[in-house]
Amino acid sequence: MPSRPSTPPVERRFRGRIMGVGTTSGVRIVVGMWDRSPFGAFTDVFLELPDGTSVLLAPDEIVAAYVSGTYRFDTVSVVDVRARRTARGLELDAGALQVSVDVGTISPLGRLLRIVPKPVARDPRWLAAIDPIARLVAPGSGTAGSAGNGRREYYGVTGAHDVTGVRGTWAGEPLGTLAPLDPPVAFGFASMPRVPQVVDVETTIREPA
Repeated sequence: MPSRPSTPPVERRFRGRIMGVGTTSGVRIVVGMWDRSPFGAFTDVFLELPDGTSVLLAPDEIVAAYVSGTYRFDTVSVVDVRARRTARGLELDAGALQVSVDVGTISPLGRLLRIVPKPVARDPRWLAAIDPIARLVAPGSGTAGSAGNGRREYYGVTGAHDVTGVRGTWAGEPLGTLAPLDPPVAFGFASMPRVPQVVDVETTIREPA
């Protein structure tokens, strides 16, 4: 009896920007600002606190369920998440987190990324092939890896700008000033680069049908 053909995985794509920064308080912040996604446009925030506790701040229950099923968190909170571009960079208001970020010029990583055409840079086949090189160029980061619930994830980064300053509070306490994102955050298979940056990215997540 002939075998049934395997069902192809479901593929979901998220296009937008990710910002990763460290602070001298020890709070490390990764913000996803998604212009296009299966859930519409939204912003979510990953935090890693000085004691290692990981926190997800999500704008609604649907996003909270999907993101917490893909990455690892100790705490998940649904809060009003608002991100606004400013002349200096970005202002973020997300529950107990208020942050202002200064964004500078294109980074050395961004200049390197310009070499690769964007359609290639977003292709999961390319991202799987270059993952070992990406981890050498930007320690702690990666372009392909395993995620939660049998999902496989690919980060197609096409641009990058330096973050030059950060101000704000978490739970009423000052964040301090800008610091490297070090050690790497541990929400998933990869972190952001050690040098604080905002990157243009298309994330592809493949999951069992």
